[in-house]
Amino acid sequence: MSDRFDTIPETALAWFEAGKGAALATVVETWGSAPRRVGSQLAISGEGEIEGSVSGGCVEGAVVAEALDAIEDGTPVMLEYGVSDGDAFAVGLACGGTIRVLVEPVGSVMPVETLKDLVLAREARVPVAYVTGMDTERRLVREGFEDRFRADRSGFEEDGTTFVAIHNPPLRMIIVGAVHIAQALVLMARVAGYDPLLIDPRESFGSDTRFPGETILHDWPDEAVAAYGLDARTALVLLTHDPKLDDPALEAALASDVFYIGALGSTRTHAKRVARLEAKGFDAGQIARIHGPVGLDIGAAGPSEIAVAILAEVTHVLRKGG
Repeated sequence: MSDRFDTIPETALAWFEAGKGAALATVVETWGSAPRRVGSQLAISGEGEIEGSVSGGCVEGAVVAEALDAIEDGTPVMLEYGVSDGDAFAVGLACGGTIRVLVEPVGSVMPVETLKDLVLAREARVPVAYVTGMDTERRLVREGFEDRFRADRSGFEEDGTTFVAIHNPPLRMIIVGAVHIAQALVLMARVAGYDPLLIDPRESFGSDTRFPGETILHDWPDEAVAAYGLDARTALVLLTHDPKLDDPALEAALASDVFYIGALGSTRTHAKRVARLEAKGFDAGQIARIHGPVGLDIGAAGPSEIAVAILAEVTHVLRKGG
């Protein structure tokens, strides 16, 4: 399971509520080629069950032993480990590194209500930051860390003691139009960590044969995006060239806070699209959110290269804005 789609806080809460006791171990700092990025988590129950990873297997056993003691004592623990070159090689790295791990027992250290609120926020796809540290008041906040949210970057603040753990909803990509470009794009999007959804009312286009194993909605795009939801962790890519399909979804997206809107078509096609939207009452600022023609200008030839250009542009907007 990708670390973008983990259920680690949820599992820790379930173990605590079952009376087993639980702790969350979080990678708070790394040096060298550490196996897991800052913010990675491991849940440990009072019975020694685990979910997640802080090192890809190098130091999990030691962390579990420390966590069981922390649950017993009701105190937080800051651990530091050097991952040897041999251990690093065993989990697929060329060289070792050092990691620091914060262990927080649920209840005695991490407030149960805070963990419950975190789980609710994750379920509702609301980005939240868990602010913590050895001597820091533990709390959830939704604002004030815009750069961290955009970059998915957990880490210590400048004071070196306050740690901010970013919990972003999984990325989603809604693709309207089951065309050749979409066949490449859904695969690339999934590799890049997106949960893709394909929308096309034309069942001959959006078939299981052409898109095996993908989630396909054969609804009109405006109805489909309304049912699926549009939020700040969603990218919308319109590929049909057909205003009857593209425009209703586009109008819904412009009224939402999706982080990316892209529409296939030539410069001339986009000019006509702009004129239609202006006639509907959308202003220049709203229309400027649309990336059209879609994708970075990399001289792409053919559906697969166009998909590369689209995913590159989506990534650029997600990480750098604009």
